Amino acid sequence: MVDDQRRRLDQIRLTGITATGYHGVFEHERREGQTFVADVVVHLDTRRAAARDDLAHTLNYGELALQVSAVLSGEPVDLIETVAERIAATVLAHAIVQAVDVAVHKPQAPIEVPFGDVVVAVRRDRTKLPAAEPYVAQAPALPAAAVPTATAALPVALPAAPNPSAPVMVAPAPTGALPTGVTPSSPSGPVAATPVAPGPAGPSPVDGELVVDAFDRTPDAPVDVVLALGSNLGAPQDTLRRAVGDLGAIPGVQVVDVSPLARTAPVGGPEQPDFLNAVVLARTSLSARDLLRATQSVEQAHGRERHEHWGPRTLDVDIIVYGGLTAVSDDLEVPHPRAHERAFVLQPWAQVAPDAVLPGLGGGPVAVLAATAPDREGVRWLALDWLTAPVPAASPDPAGDLGGSVQPA
Repeated sequence: MVDDQRRRLDQIRLTGITATGYHGVFEHERREGQTFVADVVVHLDTRRAAARDDLAHTLNYGELALQVSAVLSGEPVDLIETVAERIAATVLAHAIVQAVDVAVHKPQAPIEVPFGDVVVAVRRDRTKLPAAEPYVAQAPALPAAAVPTATAALPVALPAAPNPSAPVMVAPAPTGALPTGVTPSSPSGPVAATPVAPGPAGPSPVDGELVVDAFDRTPDAPVDVVLALGSNLGAPQDTLRRAVGDLGAIPGVQVVDVSPLARTAPVGGPEQPDFLNAVVLARTSLSARDLLRATQSVEQAHGRERHEHWGPRTLDVDIIVYGGLTAVSDDLEVPHPRAHERAFVLQPWAQVAPDAVLPGLGGGPVAVLAATAPDREGVRWLALDWLTAPVPAASPDPAGDLGGSVQPA
């Protein structure tokens, strides 16, 4: 689901981080310093941290604020564009962060006309990387006048000594980019740098377009999907039959075809009954993650509980293929990472779509993969008309009872 601004990732916002810095192209800026302010919006997934109530699974914004302040007050550079890139790189150094918006304010910029603020806003992510390295603050030696008294606390990050000639270490600029560090001719006299209070609050310059996770992207046209169903508790055939109907009732999902029913031996996990498995071919206008949530709702409606990995279950619904998407996240991976070696998925799928091809690593023609899958001997039989006729799930070979409706695997 999306909001009216199509925001897909969660956000942590830090606004108004303020420090004295010595950035600028003029000598007096490097000598006297001035106030710099940063606003940072971090885009990440906070669900795991919220579910576990554990700081280890999110971003420590207290530490991040100190890091941003250290960039503002740290090694001087000519341009606040470079400051913004350093902040972005420092934030993206945290693996949990997917994207970051940075706005650097220079409210005391040496401008000779009245103004409210100067802001450089950048947006960087895992594709459009920052043009700088993460900043590592190095504590300089304290000048005598800066030694704290017994009643004065040492600041968290001290500004580096002004050094106009110090080189700025940044990543190589793209071909054709303008060089940085160009100093204009000195003016005839010093430019007054009168502090100017920020103007009234308005739309934040960091409210740019967000990175949309591939799993959250709503397709422009319906995409073909492959779903694998399995059950080995209760009345599995009835459960699977109802599950097919429930999937077709999901808004934005159209069931196109259903495979024969396969009875299969469990793969991995504890000792448990055989499974009944089927594959559903469908078409959907939902995003991959919305489809995942919908299938999980169907599982829950049939009493699915997740207590034991590869354990018995009333209903399992897996997304095997979602169009041509190949992607992975904490909660979903498509194509399914083990589909290429699971005969209980491949054999029913090959029956309903003989020319199907599994994309991705280890993929290939489904019929060929089914014939070579490690668990192929565990497929007992296939029931062709299971949606309308009962099959004796307790019998390994029901062909004699159901005539032509069941065939050996």
